[in-house]
Amino acid sequence: FLGLCLGLQSAVIEFARNVCGLSGANSVEFDEATPHPVIALMDSQLGVEDKGGTMRLGNWPCRLLPGTRAAEIYDDLLVYERHRHRFEVNPHYRGQLETNGLVCSGISPDNRLVEMIEIPDHPFFLASQFHPELTSRPNRPNPLFREFVAAAVAAVVTEAFIAAVRSPAVGAFVRFVTVVMVPAVMLIVLATVPGKVAARNPVGWV
Repeated sequence: FLGLCLGLQSAVIEFARNVCGLSGANSVEFDEATPHPVIALMDSQLGVEDKGGTMRLGNWPCRLLPGTRAAEIYDDLLVYERHRHRFEVNPHYRGQLETNGLVCSGISPDNRLVEMIEIPDHPFFLASQFHPELTSRPNRPNPLFREFVAAAVAAVVTEAFIAAVRSPAVGAFVRFVTVVMVPAVMLIVLATVPGKVAARNPVGWV
């Protein structure tokens, strides 16, 4: 899963409802009367009435948490990405979300805005409040897209391999190699080892 902007917000809503147990959790953009406004209007947007070009726009810094997938992907702890949003993860719910396993792996330098989230025990579950597509080029994709595609390809290859191994013909071949061929090769290798080693451990590798 790779969520961008509203994708991050939707992921937080889903996580709040189904992992944190916050029934009715939502964004105030969708439901102003939600009992759990896990996505709320940014403080800087509270008094804004003119909606033309007044979002949080442009290139903003994002501090990445060491040891996270996000930090590994960017190979850095401070990145700049472009934004276009009015709503944010409600900071009052951040602690509850993190306690239940959601990692806020990207935060604004003032420690207020959640810029990235991830789930550590998932093959690939990341989301960003910013828009990585705005800095991607055909010959230079944003690291998030590059690693998302790589993870998807790896998952497809792994599934194909598992399916092949589970098929009767391939499964029989794998068992033959494991039970017959590998021990036979090891015995041949041992037979060619100088006498002292071979005598001490003639079939110890089998």
